[in-house]
Amino acid sequence: MEEFSWFEAGHVALITGASQGFGRAVARQLAARGLRLVITARDAAALEEAASELRERTQVEAIAGDVTELEHVHRLVSRASDAFGRLDLLVNNASTLGLVPLPPLEHLSPAVFQRLFETNAFAPLHLMQHALPLLLRSGGTIVNVSSDAAVNAYPGWGGYGASKAALEHFSRTLAAELDGFGVSILVVDPGSMDTKMHRDAEPDADFAAMPSPEEVAVALMRAIASDRDAYARIELPSLLAVTAPA
Repeated sequence: MEEFSWFEAGHVALITGASQGFGRAVARQLAARGLRLVITARDAAALEEAASELRERTQVEAIAGDVTELEHVHRLVSRASDAFGRLDLLVNNASTLGLVPLPPLEHLSPAVFQRLFETNAFAPLHLMQHALPLLLRSGGTIVNVSSDAAVNAYPGWGGYGASKAALEHFSRTLAAELDGFGVSILVVDPGSMDTKMHRDAEPDADFAAMPSPEEVAVALMRAIASDRDAYARIELPSLLAVTAPA
């Protein structure tokens, strides 16, 4: 794993939405590289299952809860500080589709719109705000998981895409505000993956043709370790060919 020179054993990562899919795959990759983890998800049983697996490789603090709840965010950052004394990587992966089947904009209700923005935009911003003191101390990295729906118009994806576009704008602005302070922000578009979330959104899609979350997580490791400016937006499918196992 020499190519991933960014990663150091003993560094600490906080990952949201880590009980399944892409978040769990990312946690596996980071654990394999010696990072200690703080992980969270809403489903306590699924989170503990993931934590049990990951503890075979590294130290793990698992805290179940909803990232839209302010006190839960505070607990996550406090646990990183109290248990490990540092934070080097924040991965904002937790997300919601709001409602499935995905409604066209003419039928998008205020309640669903609010839930989309609370989960996909404000919750990551709130977590970034509270994690910044630790990240500034370590010169850390923030990874915000976005979507091609943030930059393209797909019928039914308007509410979700708008929330991810807001997340991307927060990311660009925060990077500009932190210019020169040593914290980098990486927005990643993982592309289509064979995940439960994607199956819920598009049950008739050809999932056999899609990469697994594990493959895309390896591409994310490459993106994190790459030389880049303080802000970057990376489409992870472009890195799949160079990271795929021989």
